[in-house]
Amino acid sequence: MVFSRSEEQHVKHEASVLQILRDNNLLAKASKCLFHALSVEYLGHIVSSEGLKMDSSKVQKILNWPQPKNIQALQSLLGFASFYPCFIKNYSKKITALTSLLKKDSPFIFNEEALSQFQILKEALTTAPILSHFNPSLPTIVETDASDYALGAILSQVNDSGKHPIEFDSRNLFPAELNYEIHDKELLGTVWALKRWRAFLVSLSNIFEVFKDHSSLQYFISSKVLTPPKAHWVEFLSEFHFTITYCQGKLATLPDSLSCWDMYPEKGVDFISKNPQNLHEIIKQDGIQEARFF
Repeated sequence: MVFSRSEEQHVKHEASVLQILRDNNLLAKASKCLFHALSVEYLGHIVSSEGLKMDSSKVQKILNWPQPKNIQALQSLLGFASFYPCFIKNYSKKITALTSLLKKDSPFIFNEEALSQFQILKEALTTAPILSHFNPSLPTIVETDASDYALGAILSQVNDSGKHPIEFDSRNLFPAELNYEIHDKELLGTVWALKRWRAFLVSLSNIFEVFKDHSSLQYFISSKVLTPPKAHWVEFLSEFHFTITYCQGKLATLPDSLSCWDMYPEKGVDFISKNPQNLHEIIKQDGIQEARFF
């Protein structure tokens, strides 16, 4: 697949590719080639200048998907859905009742909760948004949330037409994490999301914004006494240049108008200097100066 930013550039790119094929005595079957396409189907997705979206044939398949009658049918459904979690907000949370039916020695009883999540999953897949292409020069937002059993996050960017999702992600909490206090789960969600999208976030030319519906991160960065695991999180967070905005209420209700933002700080002002405590100074404090980072 050859991508170009203009038609003139595309002609040159095509000529280069064809010349390489010729130089190596390789052939391309004309019936298998598509030239100057504005969009293309690739690995079950439609890629275009607008972004990434689900293939309409896959959407139709979901619309016609029958209610699973046994574990094998449910595994088939979840296997299909697991190919598209980046399109679905809080995917892991949406399928908890369904995945619980896959547990060993558990009876397969498709109760009302499972049926509700089945319908919610179908709706989420058939109404999935177009995911925009990431642009390192645009204002960027990371929204994170945590529940008792799962983490969720959204990576978005803002252009002249508003706020657009780049990717959704979620995961279930590991057994040890289930015992965390809620503020630690919220903090874990932020660290996990930044690890997940680190390649994007470190490439940004501007500071990015982290939206939280819980004030745990603001409390965390002002704390001078941290346990070694949390000190490890501090060290990791210090790699990034971001500011924190606390938005009361669940992320599902965050307004697209971005009314709960504070303005982006001017260039050169980052997470370390805008927030009340300097992470590098915290690391030096007596409370964690002996902590080792693994």
